[in-house]
Parts: sequence; C-alpha cells; structure tokens
Amino acid sequence: MRTLQNVSMKKYTTYKTGGNVKIMYFPENEDELIELLKKLRKEEEKFYIIGNGSNLIVDDNDFNGSIINMKDLNKYKIEDGKVYCDAGVMLPILANDTINNSYSGLEWSISIPGTVGASVFNNAGAYGSDMSNVVECVKVLDEDFNIVIFNNEDCKFEYRDSIFKKIRKYIILSCVIDLEKSNKEEMLEKAADRRKRRIESQPLEYPSAGSVFRNPSSEFPAGKLIEDVGLKGKKIGGAMVSEKHANFIVNIDNASSNDIKNLIKLIKEKIKEEYNIDLKLEQEIINWE
Repeated sequence: MRTLQNVSMKKYTTYKTGGNVKIMYFPENEDELIELLKKLRKEEEKFYIIGNGSNLIVDDNDFNGSIINMKDLNKYKIEDGKVYCDAGVMLPILANDTINNSYSGLEWSISIPGTVGASVFNNAGAYGSDMSNVVECVKVLDEDFNIVIFNNEDCKFEYRDSIFKKIRKYIILSCVIDLEKSNKEEMLEKAADRRKRRIESQPLEYPSAGSVFRNPSSEFPAGKLIEDVGLKGKKIGGAMVSEKHANFIVNIDNASSNDIKNLIKLIKEKIKEEYNIDLKLEQEIINWE
C-alpha cells in the first residue's frame, strides 16, 4: 500500500497544525487494513487512525509511531436508494453524487469536509439533520479482527456522539446509507442555499476545524455565549476566536495546536465563570502517548 515517512501532520489536518509522524499508511481496502493492523499489533507499534483531519487538534510534538489514513479506502456505489460506502469516502463528494442521482437525505452535508467514517463516528450534522437519520448499518472491525455489523439502533447515536466514540475498540470500515427518491432540482437549490449560508456565516478563509464546541441547547448556542463574554477576536499565539463566528477558532498566523488548546481552555473557563455552563468540545484532541 501507499506509505509516506516523516510526515508533517500540518498537511493532514484542516487546522494546519501538528508535529511529524514516523510513517503514514494509506490502505485501499479492508484486507490491506486488517493485515496492516495485525502487523502493527505484532510489532507493538502505537498508531492512530484518521480521515480527513477536519475535526482534529493534533499534538505539536513528533510521534514515533504510525498514522493510518483512511482516505484511500474510498469506494462507494448507489443502488435503489441504498449507498454502500467505504469509511474513507469524502462526505461532500457522496452528497453531491446522491443529489445528482435524485436521492435525498445528505443535502445538509454538502459542505462538511469530513469522511463518511469520521462522520458516523462523530454523528456529524448540520441544519437540523445528522448521520443518525440516514445510516442503516455500519460495518466495523473489533479488537480481535472480527467483522461486526451494527444497525442504526446499535450505533447509539446522540447529538455529535455514537457508540464508536464511547468505545474505541471498534474501527469503522464502511456503512450503508438509506436515502429517498426526490426532486433533483429542489435538492440542488437546497444544497446551493446551504453553501451560501456557510460562506456567509463561517470563516472559510482561514484554517479551522469547524465548530469547536457542542451547543449546550438551541436557546444557548455556543457561539452566542462566547460572543457575549467578549471573546470574539481573542488571540493566543497564532490562534484566534473568529470574528465572523465565535464558535470557530482559526489559525491566522502559523498557530500551534497548543495555541488552540489554550484558547479552548480560556473559553471554557470564561463560560463556566459567567454562566456555570460546561462547554463540551466537539473537536477531538490527540496527544501522542
């Protein structure tokens, strides 16, 4: 399979931060992935699995271990409203293709820069919908290299959460997504509206990883809370709370992951002090161990 050595994680995270890793693997199918996992276990090699790196804050230190990048495991097919897709398929590509085939259910994801596997893992969502509404079943690998099928209920989807996030022994291989036939022109119009709203409301001109915190409730969105305590535009190092949307942290000047983490810590402390609300992080921090 394709491999790269001494890889900078700045090239593989949307925050453009992180240290170097010893080796990065790009398996193209399940068999390659399973053989790789067996090899790494035999060698007692530490590893992490990533998708598009669009929800990650990665350690600034170098990592003497392996990264398994799932983006080459990216085959999918659409048959009678069922989408059979590998974990590494990019969600916007899939959304665009399903719309062009007149299937509805993924319009909300047209601009989310993540893989299908990561989106299932995080139960990614936008505009009142999420993966829990369309996933029929998920194929995973357990810690003993057994293939296990989870139906929708087994996944225990919650707001930006799933069983895969709670129990890390499962590796998502693929899933089946169930969509409905719909009017292509109406869906294209809705997708265009989603893109327009995203461009208008989010700081896409800077590296970021999307929403930093989960919304405590519809009444108290995280961005509004952060703005109300005066942290919009707050900088630590090269990281800044976006002036366009306060629930975004952006890399404006060669920020480090530590800059971002320190800004997150400050925000959490301020919101706790002012509102007695514990903001929950939507992004994932990876500290090499």
